[in-house]
Order: sequence, then structure tokens, then C-alpha cells
Amino acid sequence: MQIQRETIAEAEARAHRSTAEQTIADIARFLQDTFSQRVAAFIAGVEDPKQVGRWAKGQNAPRFDSEFRLRTAFNVFTLIADYENQHIARAWMMGMNPQLDDDSPIEAIASGHLKEVMAAARSFRRGDL
Repeated sequence: MQIQRETIAEAEARAHRSTAEQTIADIARFLQDTFSQRVAAFIAGVEDPKQVGRWAKGQNAPRFDSEFRLRTAFNVFTLIADYENQHIARAWMMGMNPQLDDDSPIEAIASGHLKEVMAAARSFRRGDL
């Protein structure tokens, strides 16, 4: 019997649903645990890494643009991790990416290049890179 891999569209829909179902506290905590509080703050565009800890504890919520970047990072990470594994997803997020002018996906998200990061993740899923 042949195992059929899910399509990219199905994987994206599942990653999107997973992202939508998470509270921002859950996402902040996940990114803090996966990358570090400092890196999560960088992604969110805030100077004080302790702010991420406050978000993770539900003490307050980030501004819209910070939440948008955090949710995008979580969504992309989930898309890669569900296809490969969390170790590969973490390495992919942190590594230089030729589709992003050798920035890492984390740097690109922090710089606001969210659609470009999603396009790079789709390419990775297809096996283009």
C-alpha cells in the first residue's frame, strides 16, 4: 500500500488552523521555548525580551504588528515541522536562505518580509531547496 503525502495546500490549511487556534500567550511561550526569549523578541520587533515572557504568561498582549509576526513565525514553523520535524524546522528558520537574499526566515519575518518567508517555506516543502 502506498502512503500518500498531503498536498502543500492541505498542510498550509492545517498549519493555519493550528495557528488560529493558539492564543498569543501559547505562541509566545512556544517561540520563547524553541528559539529563546531574545529571538522571540527580535521576531516581534520589541527591544525588551522580558516583554515576551509577560506575553507568554498572559500578563498583557503584544501590539498588532508584533502579534502578526509571532503568528507568522509559528505558522511557518508548524508548516515545516509537520512535514519534517521540529529540529529541521528550527534549523530552517535560523539558517541563511538563498530565496531570502541569504537572510534567515527569522530575520526576514522580523524585517516584515512575511509573504517572502511563506513562499520560501512552500519551496522547501516542494523540495525546491
